[in-house]
Amino acid sequence: MGCLALLIAFLTPRFVIVVLWLFSDYLARAFESGWLALAGFFFLPTTTMAYAVAQNEFHGAKGWGLVVLILGVMVDFGLLGGGGRAIGRHSDH
Repeated sequence: MGCLALLIAFLTPRFVIVVLWLFSDYLARAFESGWLALAGFFFLPTTTMAYAVAQNEFHGAKGWGLVVLILGVMVDFGLLGGGGRAIGRHSDH
């Protein structure tokens, strides 16, 4: 069950990025270059979505947009949500 939850958590941000790319111009409005969005898809997907929200909804990475962007980075690096250490604590002995 833990592996399934980890797989869903891993794929969900990427799924949202693909849906946004296919059915809207939300990402195109946020990123001048498609290469940066593509790199974000593979390496920092939550940060990529947070940057798109900051650009489209908060007019850039300033004020509340910066807060959204920092939260996205923290989620990608595992600083929010427990990270890998929290998964090990819940194992049954």
